[in-house]
Amino acid sequence: MKKLVIILKELRAKIVEALISALPITAIVYLMALLPFFDFDMSAAELITFTVGAVLLIVGIGLFNLGADLAMTPMGAHVGSGLSKQKKLSLLLSVCFVLGMLITIAEPDLQVLANQVSAVMNGTVLVYAVGIGVGAFLVIAILKIVFRKSLSQILMLFYMLLFALALILIVSGNENLLPMAFDSGGVTTGPITVPFIMALGVGISNVLGDRRSKENSFGLVALCSVGPILAVLVLGIFSRNELTYEIPDYTVSIDVLGSFLHTAAHTCKEVALALGLIVVFFLICQMLFLKLPMKRLARIAVGVAFTYIGLVIFLTGVNVGFMPIGYKMGYALAQGSEGFLIGFGLVVGVLVVLAEPAIHVLNAQVEDVTGGLVSKKSMMTGLCIGVGASIALSMIRIVFDFSLVYYVVPGYFISLALSLFVPPVYTAIAFDSGGVASGPMTSGFILPFAIGACVSMQGADAVLRDAFGVVALVAMTPLITIQLLGFRGIVAEKVNERRAMKRILGADDQQIINFM
Repeated sequence: MKKLVIILKELRAKIVEALISALPITAIVYLMALLPFFDFDMSAAELITFTVGAVLLIVGIGLFNLGADLAMTPMGAHVGSGLSKQKKLSLLLSVCFVLGMLITIAEPDLQVLANQVSAVMNGTVLVYAVGIGVGAFLVIAILKIVFRKSLSQILMLFYMLLFALALILIVSGNENLLPMAFDSGGVTTGPITVPFIMALGVGISNVLGDRRSKENSFGLVALCSVGPILAVLVLGIFSRNELTYEIPDYTVSIDVLGSFLHTAAHTCKEVALALGLIVVFFLICQMLFLKLPMKRLARIAVGVAFTYIGLVIFLTGVNVGFMPIGYKMGYALAQGSEGFLIGFGLVVGVLVVLAEPAIHVLNAQVEDVTGGLVSKKSMMTGLCIGVGASIALSMIRIVFDFSLVYYVVPGYFISLALSLFVPPVYTAIAFDSGGVASGPMTSGFILPFAIGACVSMQGADAVLRDAFGVVALVAMTPLITIQLLGFRGIVAEKVNERRAMKRILGADDQQIINFM
């Protein structure tokens, strides 16, 4: 009974935190609907649907965050440390490859991506190719920890390869596939897999790491995001079909209850598949070598239940309540001032970060692993600035209709260059943050917002070229902002050292004697 009371108190705190996070973006939608000068009319069905969606989003984030604390993070840490203690590198790599492939194949967002490119490539081939890519790069991430290699050097190597493949894709005439290829890196690192994979890295690093264990604890999500991009680029290079895209039906049904129940039933199956694979994998590890006590397993089981229920509620609220409103907002704002559209994109980007469930898990893990060196507040500030800038840049791209290449090439060059001047832990955290920031709220609200703005300004034919790529930018800009935090820290530390040295050198002998 006492444990139940403690869990309920934790849940209440998580829901209050989620309410504070989701309140700003919810308030903006209501203001746009109620204030006459926005020219954003919402029907009664749309208003009710959005309200119910907002409530589900808040409850879902609260349940998910509690479930991640109770289950996903401990499961990943136990599996990582347990596998590492077996002292069998082949077993560790084989299991991680299978794990990366299975959880990626089951990721709901990847199925959406496969349906969108079905006109140009076989959806099943895409899913398995991306799954193999994630599994292979998870193995590379483990090897980085085992052999204590620099993450920045590995990232430079593979991003140079990405740029080369992107150039080949452009030359082959499939340039419109480029934004979707870079978007795929974000959609495959979903809210189920991110806490587990990050904790897996912490567990492995604690056993196999050295004095750089803080750096080694991060970087798995960063490398796992590269595999999907490579897979889609390669498939796009060998594709010879004309890529087409159908605008989804974003109309809100009058049957509000029926819409939520239908989506919830579909979401239950998707989340059960993705979460079930991780649970089965954990149970196999438990029987083979973990041997955790029943009390700990019971706590993890409660956490899995919270994670499942929370994610189903969250995704249902986003898909039914937020996607149609996001599309309608983008379409309406694009018919007004271009400057206002860009500024609004900046504000919405900042607010959406606050509502991403995996962001809170990441920030807590970063603060814990770094011992407070990187605080949750500084992480959230950097992510808000980065994501807000990325949405604003996406709106600029829609307004002026130019290629994503003009963003991603200089953006990644800047982020990789910064990795040479900042502490390695900041680079690892930054590249992980990019994958985590591009979560369900980005694909469920920001992407429809960008599609609506693009349809309004450039027409439906330009959606693949201009609207897609917003997830890629959301994943890219935090790489720069988080590393700039590290760079600022270095500069501030050196300035303080110089000031201290000047005070010492400028002091007379009596002051030095007194000081000593």
